[in-house]
Amino acid sequence: MSQRKRPDINAMNIVDVTYDQSGKSVATNELGMREMQARVWEHRDARNLLIKAPPASGKSRALMFIALDKLFNQGRKKVIVAVPERSIGGSFGYTDLKSHGFFADWEVKPENDLCKPGSTASTVEAFRKFMAGPDATLVCTHATLRYAFDALSPEDFNGCVLAIDEFHHVSADLDNNRLGTVLRDVMAKSDVHVIAMTGSYFRGDSVPVLTAEDEAKFTPVTFNYYDQLNGYQHLKSLGIGHHFYQGSYTDSVGEALDLDRKTIIHIPSVNSGDSTKDKYEEVGLILDAIGEVVDTDEHGIHNVRRKDNGAILRVADLVDDQDPKQRAEVVHYLTTVASKDRDAVDIIIALGMAKEGFDWPFAEDALTIGYRASLTEIIQIIGRVTRDSAGKEHAQFTNLIAQPDADTDEVTVAVNNMLKAITASLLMEQVLAPNFKFKAKKPDDAGDGDEDGIVKIDGFKEPSTARVQQIVDTDLGDLKATILQDVTFAKAAAGGMEPETTNKVLIPRIIRERYPDLSEEEVEEVRQQVVVDSVIKNGEVREVGDDRFIRMADKFVKIEDININLIDSINPFQKAFEIMSKSVDTKVLKTISDVIAASKVEVTEEEAIQAVPKIKAFVQMNGRRPDHRSDEPTERRLGEITLWLQAKKRERKAATDE
Repeated sequence: MSQRKRPDINAMNIVDVTYDQSGKSVATNELGMREMQARVWEHRDARNLLIKAPPASGKSRALMFIALDKLFNQGRKKVIVAVPERSIGGSFGYTDLKSHGFFADWEVKPENDLCKPGSTASTVEAFRKFMAGPDATLVCTHATLRYAFDALSPEDFNGCVLAIDEFHHVSADLDNNRLGTVLRDVMAKSDVHVIAMTGSYFRGDSVPVLTAEDEAKFTPVTFNYYDQLNGYQHLKSLGIGHHFYQGSYTDSVGEALDLDRKTIIHIPSVNSGDSTKDKYEEVGLILDAIGEVVDTDEHGIHNVRRKDNGAILRVADLVDDQDPKQRAEVVHYLTTVASKDRDAVDIIIALGMAKEGFDWPFAEDALTIGYRASLTEIIQIIGRVTRDSAGKEHAQFTNLIAQPDADTDEVTVAVNNMLKAITASLLMEQVLAPNFKFKAKKPDDAGDGDEDGIVKIDGFKEPSTARVQQIVDTDLGDLKATILQDVTFAKAAAGGMEPETTNKVLIPRIIRERYPDLSEEEVEEVRQQVVVDSVIKNGEVREVGDDRFIRMADKFVKIEDININLIDSINPFQKAFEIMSKSVDTKVLKTISDVIAASKVEVTEEEAIQAVPKIKAFVQMNGRRPDHRSDEPTERRLGEITLWLQAKKRERKAATDE
């Protein structure tokens, strides 16, 4: 198996992280628990648990340990496990725990596995029968839970444990999220214990998973990506980057593929601007980029002869839904055979599948075509390739996205999508990087204080309350996700905002909105933690003799000389734009800059009308349009108005096309 890295892809990586392969996160203790599961076990007496841990960290088994303790030792009578889709239900089937040191096995009777095929009416009736009967464990989908709740009362959940997998499907928007309504009702009107599990607590939209009031009822347990990946045995490095295409993505997909590596290809939704609107033809063109289809076996897997060396690759098509029986056979093969046999499949092509809860441990690369608006979806996709597997040293996520073209009407959308994709990568860089602890530097401190990952900073405000400390310990990644999803942060990533504005105005505003219970002093403490953590994690550290330096903006600073004012002067997101800029030409960079500038320009229609003759005269005299970057004030303003007029013209054309 090739372990090489593609030069064209790696040149576009915004994230490149190397791990220690310590084996710590996959080792088990005397009870058969991994590091994350043992951390959760310490809080087994909590009434409501919120478990935030990445894919493959063992959340399903952590739930089993806690649930069994609640049944045997805490007086609970029933455990209900709700998963987002049927295919994930298998993760909560019978599991031998006793032979590994635990006091009981996890068992679910066949009639209480409601993730098997069946009508809504039959699964709801089975749910009601379970609630009225003596059995202790049941697994169902989120949908079954919602429908069954309509036939029950919240009081029926007295004595129960309700475990919700992929908890980010819950939303605080109770008018539009039935699962959130069910959760709030049972928590308010019964003595239910709740175990919430997710690898990505943020939803990908602006709506929080829980209100601050409801979230305070949970005991959070966080096990981050770095802890997980650094403790693997085999996976050594992870890259996250972008590949840009012009025209149709099907013309460029072959360039972004490394056929020597196990790959999941996620094609765009038919509603996406990246889609050709014919998903079957897209799959055909991807197969053509790989080689020639020789035949299709009894499991629906295509044997494809590579065009470069003639080797046979086994390709699974999860897009074709024209034959339900064959599609079901492909899914069955992938979940039963391919999850255990490395040679069973080489490439999976999917649309809306092979993401959340999908287990293919041999997957090395995820090639995702088109911008994904949901950070949750991106994290779920990356989680498909970060499983630890023998022979897999490097995992790669590549987003194939449209390169902005100034001559098209969709240029603004393309630029916005590109910048949002970068902010998603920035978030992943934050959650994948090593963790630091920050302390205020005192006058008598010597050195930079990096013992056990501690960095001392002059002027830094340490958490003064338990609430701030809790946010720092368990919520920092989610807060950064909220910040990076703010509409103005895409511009910050591209250098379109002054660092002081980003760090001292925008971030505090978002913190206040997310945590309305915080005082201004607490907001400032959280703000400093976010900014310092972001800058340090994005900085390049070098050692020169006994001294250590960190790159901030365009210079290296001795770590022991860092102060909060210096950090506040840094745009922690500039590096991503710099890396991306190496992958596109100057014309594209100018297009991106122009679109960002146009979005910031304030012009009245009256001023624009008056400026049109002046702009025409400028063009006639100089043979070019006025430049909004000019040092000459008059030309600069005419350039800004020109950008504004172009943007308005595109908006009018888009409205007409609709």
